[in-house]
Amino acid sequence: MNGPKTHPGNLMVLYEDNHLIAVSKRAGDIVQGDKTGDTPLPETVKDYIAHKYQKPGKVFLGVVHRLDRPTTGVIVFARTSKALSRMNRLFAEGGTRKTYWALVGTPPPETAGRLVHWLERNQKQNKSYARAKEVPGSKQAILNYRLLGSLDRYHLLEIDLETGRHHQIRAQLAAIGSPIKGDLKYGFPRSNPDGGIHLHARRLEFIHPVRQDPVSILAPLPDDPLWEACGKLDSI
Repeated sequence: MNGPKTHPGNLMVLYEDNHLIAVSKRAGDIVQGDKTGDTPLPETVKDYIAHKYQKPGKVFLGVVHRLDRPTTGVIVFARTSKALSRMNRLFAEGGTRKTYWALVGTPPPETAGRLVHWLERNQKQNKSYARAKEVPGSKQAILNYRLLGSLDRYHLLEIDLETGRHHQIRAQLAAIGSPIKGDLKYGFPRSNPDGGIHLHARRLEFIHPVRQDPVSILAPLPDDPLWEACGKLDSI
């Protein structure tokens, strides 16, 4: 990954209270430690909390969900164990609304639709394959999409997830001939200069696990000429 990574000095906090904190993830950030040895995003968020609130000792931060390394956008963490268990339940039971923006070179055959596949995950390749029918070990994957608009060479899709599977959006869009810009793993012909892909977790909505009021968190688009052009296609 060649693009800028998040550190305590450039952390973009989107939402924060005593129970939760949501930040905007950059393309180079990892949510879980891997063989690269790069600092995981949760550790950066912990450093931010420790410094801001002058907390001695270890800071608690629960990972509620994940975003792929090359993906950008909103990600939420739990600041208490109570919030973590309740958010885990919300995500597991489909109590969140996750909206993504994706830029593709080839538009889907329809301007809006619902995609239903069975995803078969290959651990060695770190890749999922979208099958038309159920195969052993596969999990059903469902998303809804609509075309928000088109640029000269690319097309902006808005995607609402009904399920949250490994590489779901990437695999399902590739299966209908619309791989995401920059996503070499799923068939796009060229990589992006920063190693990221044009998939952005745009909005996350849920009922607050403690206060029980609705929360809607919007992630600004990355600092990128194509994303800036996309922002003018829709008023979200």
